[in-house]
Formats: sequence, structure tokens, C-alpha cells
Amino acid sequence: MQHDLDPSEAVTLAAHWLATTPHEQFEGPVIPAIRKRFPLTVAEACEAAAMAGKIRGAQNAKL
Repeated sequence: MQHDLDPSEAVTLAAHWLATTPHEQFEGPVIPAIRKRFPLTVAEACEAAAMAGKIRGAQNAKL
């Protein structure tokens, strides 16, 4: 299986997707949902989830 995204780009895209997608739009745990949508390892999906939390925090601070 070939993927066109480099790992760091995929992590960033996954983080932005997670930060902007309401949790109700995907079922089950976050890490499998990220991995289903993006070509990431478990560690990369965890990194994306952590990054999404920081993005959400920054967005909330602006409000």
C-alpha cells in the first residue's frame, strides 16, 4: 500500500481533522477513527490526538 503523504504531514492533517470534527461524527474510540481515515501508526495517531487537543485549546483561548 502506497501513501502520498509523509508521516509528519499526515499527523498534522489528522490533528486538524480531529480538532474540527465534532466527536458525534465518528463512532468509537478516537485513535481507531484517526487510523481509519489517515495512514498512521498507533504512535502517530496518538501524536495527532495530542496535537488536536492543543489546536482546540488555542481556538478556545481566542474566544
